[in-house]
Amino acid sequence: MTMAEVLRVAREKLYPRCRVCPECNGVACAGEVPGFGGIGSGAAFRNNFDSLARLNLEMRTFHDVKKPDASVVVFGETLSLPVMAAATGGVTYNMGGKMTEEDYVDAIIGGCRMAGTIGLVADGIGDPMEVFQRRMAVVKQYGGKVVVIIKPKTQDEIIKRIRMVEEAGAVAFGIDIDSAGRAARAVAGQTVEPKTPKQLAELAKSTTLPFFIKGVMSAREAEIAVDAGARAIGVSNHGGRVLDHTPGVAQILPAIADRVKGKITIIADGAVRHGADVLKLLALGADATMCGRPLVRGAHGAGKEGVALILNGIRTELIDSMVLTGTATARNVSPDTISEVRA
Repeated sequence: MTMAEVLRVAREKLYPRCRVCPECNGVACAGEVPGFGGIGSGAAFRNNFDSLARLNLEMRTFHDVKKPDASVVVFGETLSLPVMAAATGGVTYNMGGKMTEEDYVDAIIGGCRMAGTIGLVADGIGDPMEVFQRRMAVVKQYGGKVVVIIKPKTQDEIIKRIRMVEEAGAVAFGIDIDSAGRAARAVAGQTVEPKTPKQLAELAKSTTLPFFIKGVMSAREAEIAVDAGARAIGVSNHGGRVLDHTPGVAQILPAIADRVKGKITIIADGAVRHGADVLKLLALGADATMCGRPLVRGAHGAGKEGVALILNGIRTELIDSMVLTGTATARNVSPDTISEVRA
């Protein structure tokens, strides 16, 4: 299928939860939670998009970089590009229910595998354990080349799920601690909560799997994650879906990288749409990035093939951007790659 065909089918399946806008900037869907919009005014979603869009790349053509290396290593896995599928879930309440849980997870994991990268498998706030078990069954079918994200439930509930993640053979587990918001707390019968540094350390010590904390939006909490034993952090405001008026990821990322770069893997998550977006975030200090909404479209438009089509397109754009900025490797992107920030 062509990209146009994938997006056409995705629009039919996702509407009205997602309109599959030509520019996915959070304007049309502001306040639509559940769904794909930013919470409240939608400012946090727009800040992610706008802060990245304001960055310009410096074009350089006097160099010998002809075949740049776009690969990176994350959680011991060599990825063909520094992009992983973000932790997206809620096929019934966020996506309209046109795919089953198993089909969606299969599309994300399988599409990432086809593109030479790995995906994150999300937990759902209101999902019973049986749904989590079904997700883990798909993870196991793929040999566990996946990062599993667990909601910040009570410690006991998280550790129960960690044991299932271990059994499925995943390469890492994480919590999207930014899910501890008012929308999540409104779900009856579910407990999601912020975590103390002591609780984070307890989770890190509960398993030999690498611990990934997604939802870090300050240099101070990045340092706490390092001290707690996390192997990676996700600089993320949950796609702008949990707290209105947070800064964009591109705004806060340099301060976080300045404090913890080299001590922990930094994965940036926010408005990644194109290869140039990936290069910008790497120049700001990320080691890798995550892509969410575009891959939801790919999964609904053509299953794993749709996911792979979008990821391969991003990789092609990234390599072109690397050539035209003189960037030899995605593992070492100079901050000077960004030439200016537009007002």
